[in-house]
Amino acid sequence: MNQITPEQILAHMRRLSDVAQQSPAQPTGKVESGGDFTQALSKAINQVNELQKESSQAARQIEAGDGGVSLVKAMIASQKSGVAFDAVVQVRNRVVSAYQDIMNMPI
Repeated sequence: MNQITPEQILAHMRRLSDVAQQSPAQPTGKVESGGDFTQALSKAINQVNELQKESSQAARQIEAGDGGVSLVKAMIASQKSGVAFDAVVQVRNRVVSAYQDIMNMPI
């Protein structure tokens, strides 16, 4: 088994310190992933809204006795909108939890 000595740890820390001092990271202010969280969240909410509209329209057609939509398709649309809504609620809960964690951090 390899044993790490304090001298090895100190040498490694010194090398890391030298590397960090040589090339400081310059913030660019740009998001590298190519997308904004707000835009992605807004797009997801709009998609959930569309699924819910389709689901309610299919349910109205079933209630009215319109032969254009089957009960199976209406139930599938309802389940899709329910799952999508649950996913958005979970994302919201995680964002709120992360915000609360950040706000509770000591300065």
